[in-house]
Amino acid sequence: MEERNIRSLFADAETARKELENRWDTNSADHQDKLNATISKYEDCLRIADQVSLFSPNETVDDIASGDIQYLLLNFRIAELLLRITGGDRKSHLLNARTSLEKFLKLVDSFDLLSPSDSKLLETYQEGPDVFSTASTRDAASRRETKIARFREEKALKQKLEHLQQNPSALQNDDGALRELQITNITYSVHQTFQSLESIAQELQILTMAPPPPPPGQEESTADPRLRNGRNGGGYSERLDPAVPSLKSRSGPILSADGKPLRPFTLLDNRQRLQQGVFRPDHSLPTMTIDEYLEEERKRGGIIDGGGEQSGIRPEPNEDDLEKADEETMKARAWDEFKEDNPKGSGNTLNRG
Repeated sequence: MEERNIRSLFADAETARKELENRWDTNSADHQDKLNATISKYEDCLRIADQVSLFSPNETVDDIASGDIQYLLLNFRIAELLLRITGGDRKSHLLNARTSLEKFLKLVDSFDLLSPSDSKLLETYQEGPDVFSTASTRDAASRRETKIARFREEKALKQKLEHLQQNPSALQNDDGALRELQITNITYSVHQTFQSLESIAQELQILTMAPPPPPPGQEESTADPRLRNGRNGGGYSERLDPAVPSLKSRSGPILSADGKPLRPFTLLDNRQRLQQGVFRPDHSLPTMTIDEYLEEERKRGGIIDGGGEQSGIRPEPNEDDLEKADEETMKARAWDEFKEDNPKGSGNTLNRG
């Protein structure tokens, strides 16, 4: 009876978790409510598993039924959802998630399901949970190589997991394939667990350096010690350049005996010109607009308005002007006669033999 209850509860929790992964409104109140409800379902499964002693420390992984191996992931699923909670005491959620991940690793390690590299990572984590990292923090090259190797390992596990999940109906009749799928899923989850533990350690360090929140009911203005002292009574001012009595005077020496400025002054001559030329563009900027340039060219006579011979525009011939037509005809005949009397190249006599 208990076994049937944990199986149905776990199936409901898995369905709810997959629905949450497909939602985009992760910060909405409805999403957070369903997130907490899903966590409660996994916690109910965990209580049932403890009551019936589903996993005994005297057993090996071969003694666990293929359909029960999936329940090794209960603490991992709870931690995974705890990290998605927004609002409230973030530090408390992080610590609870870390505790669940530690229980998951301890349980998996008791059944010898950790690879040699993961076993070494677990030892490193136990030596310093608050400063844990999956790669070396001192040698940049070694850290990069470790990160790349773990990324490739995770990618290979994910591809294998997707391949095994392609035919769910075949898993019901093949106990070996089902067992391989469950163990691969655990190995993939272990890989993600160490990444989560590293992220939790980093976030906890950031939260430790953050200032404590003000007590409830205290006004925001009193949380700032500068504002609490008063804008007028504590010498606090929003000005970045507070007024100094000695700076108000425009007369007298510029520097004191020890070299401190007593009043504002401006650097001139070569130093100022050099300073202005540091950030100038490397190209010449225009000094006038296009309209101003055209107007200047028109004044200089560079632009001809109204056509004419200088414009190079030939006027259209008037067919009714017979005298002009005869003049053009005679001019063309004279040019033809000139070309006949002076063929091309006739003037060049230097290279003739």
